[in-house]
Amino acid sequence: MVNASPENAITRHISPLPNLPQFTLAELKGATKNFGSDSLLGEGGFGQVFKGRINDKPSSKTRKGSGTPVAVKRMNSDGFQGIEEWLAEVNFLGRLSHPNLVKLLGYCIEDGELLLVYELMQKHSLDMHLFRRDAGVGALPWDIRFKIVIGMAKGLAFLHTSEMQVIHRDIKPSNILLDGFYNAKISDFGLAKVGPSESKSYVTTSVMGTCGLAKTGPSESKSHVTTRVMGTYGFADPEYVSTGHLYVKSDVYGFGVVLVEILTGLRAIDPRRPRGQEILVDWMKPFLTNKRKLKSCMDSRLEGKYPHLAVYKIAQLALNCLALEPNCRPSMEKVVKTLEELESSHPKMTTEPKFRPTCLGP
Repeated sequence: MVNASPENAITRHISPLPNLPQFTLAELKGATKNFGSDSLLGEGGFGQVFKGRINDKPSSKTRKGSGTPVAVKRMNSDGFQGIEEWLAEVNFLGRLSHPNLVKLLGYCIEDGELLLVYELMQKHSLDMHLFRRDAGVGALPWDIRFKIVIGMAKGLAFLHTSEMQVIHRDIKPSNILLDGFYNAKISDFGLAKVGPSESKSYVTTSVMGTCGLAKTGPSESKSHVTTRVMGTYGFADPEYVSTGHLYVKSDVYGFGVVLVEILTGLRAIDPRRPRGQEILVDWMKPFLTNKRKLKSCMDSRLEGKYPHLAVYKIAQLALNCLALEPNCRPSMEKVVKTLEELESSHPKMTTEPKFRPTCLGP
């Protein structure tokens, strides 16, 4: 619930978004069966996500099973941070559109509630497929993994080259959603920031900011933003963690970590692993440079069914993305070009894994 600020104080910081509908609380309660437990898809520090259906024709009643399937995020918005993250989602996803970004369908701010309405993603999030070992969840075959990698790369390249030059700041498997055809969609823009700009001067942001106002970036003579360190341990750029300087290529580092997870099927951080293996990137770097060693650390569930030369080249790409110096990392445009060149050369495997028919939204 929003206790600190009245609704009009929050809505003042929403950019003009003529094509983004504002739903009523009654509509979203109806769509989610009053936020009932049987509609709950998941929950976390951000709040809860519910599945539902929105009627495409407001003048008529929605029949059972009809309407557009959606995921409704009910934000845990106590304090300014929750409000800022909600505003960031609205202001970024309300203005950006790309096949590899999750689509924001609308929002609601009413009676102290902050809600976001997204397209529903039928194949859940990437982390479910990489790390769950349930009998009903099959391993992703190589061609699907490769498709996801290219989708992620294209989504990030779009963000980095957009007019706002957006830095996502929290790239990880749980923020990569998959539609019914395994197209990757980047989600969760609550920590996203506006990156370097040619016209704006160098800015140091405050600890909390002012109720979701956009943070601008450095001038063309500067390459980073100085900011409060946020993100997820294990995926965050070491340069960013140590200095607070946020680069566009900070996202490239996170992309490299996810690449290693996709290759190995292992989590970026796992304290249950033997000593020296808890941090995946530190453990795996020596393996990525050697074809024979790489084969030994590939996800065993792939059963060797992948194009070995192409995978080795992707491992080298991951290493480049994980360079400690941001300037030594490739741009996401360069990453996309490299992957597209590989796409034309590696063989396709058509076996699709079996999944439970349940859905998980943003």
